[in-house]
Amino acid sequence: MSALRSLSLGLGGWLPVVVLLLAAPWLVRRGLSTGAVLGALVYVTTSLQPALHALVQGLGGGGLRYAVTLERILRTCPPPARRDRAATPGADPQGDTPAVRLSNLTFRYGPGARPILADFSMTLPEGEHLAVVGPSGTGKSTLAGLVAGLIEPERGTVHLAGRPVAALGRTDLAALRVLVPQEAYVFTGSLADNLRYLSPDADDTAVETALARLGADALARRLGGLAATVDPTTLSAGERQLVAAVRAYLAPAPLVILDEATCHLDPTLEATVESAFARRPGTLVVIAHRISSAVRARRVLVFDEDGPLDGSHQELLVRSPGYRDLVGHWDGVSAAGGADRVAAPRG
Repeated sequence: MSALRSLSLGLGGWLPVVVLLLAAPWLVRRGLSTGAVLGALVYVTTSLQPALHALVQGLGGGGLRYAVTLERILRTCPPPARRDRAATPGADPQGDTPAVRLSNLTFRYGPGARPILADFSMTLPEGEHLAVVGPSGTGKSTLAGLVAGLIEPERGTVHLAGRPVAALGRTDLAALRVLVPQEAYVFTGSLADNLRYLSPDADDTAVETALARLGADALARRLGGLAATVDPTTLSAGERQLVAAVRAYLAPAPLVILDEATCHLDPTLEATVESAFARRPGTLVVIAHRISSAVRARRVLVFDEDGPLDGSHQELLVRSPGYRDLVGHWDGVSAAGGADRVAAPRG
């Protein structure tokens, strides 16, 4: 806008002066007096230029505010043609009860805050593997909390296995979903008690199978087996996350939500954990901190500047500039040798 204002003032304010100076000899020869030519120059420089300057400044400032306001309105209220950015309720092609149905969700932190989600709808069929990616602060963990029933939407509904979350008690809700947050909780007690916390009836064979599938058997051996006492203060962040992941794997809930629950694992172990959950009966939602999680998922939900957009990894590379930026940044960091250097569990 500044460049446009300078161009307008240059052409509109000084071009008449240049034209008048160049045409002065011709005008004098045609009978115009020197005083008249000088008066015209004075008029252009003292009256026309200030008036043009005020006009351009006013239009430029007002136009810039108008453009910014219009852009914010369009971003907040996208045209109806763009309402296909996420799957609509009831979009399950098989006609079965979906694992997760979000209908017209709106959520904001405070009455005057910008909506984190605005009129958002999505359906996840049973057995889906969804990765949720995007920059920090765009609403990924908020979505996890809404799906898990930990926070209530301002408007809209959340259904798990066809049942409204708002009407479920804590026991019924726990039977439908398990959420593993980034900060994993491990209590003092035996390793078996920690792992069986959500599934007290699991036998040793089931527990050992889960440990092996998630790559946690080496950790169990280092700690001294299932009967060994666990001191949480002696475990690394990655080891605590691994214990919490096995606990969730053993849980009977059909929906598992991993909210950056593997961020302290090395990439190989993270892939092992996510692959094990993907093969587990039920539905998996991964709030991802690495794009590799999105590549492994069957479906990806990206929070970009225009709001949530879902599709496969390849589809989003074509449709979402924000997703391409995330993938490009991740590839660039990986190529530089600096990606995914996180503490892996000891042992």
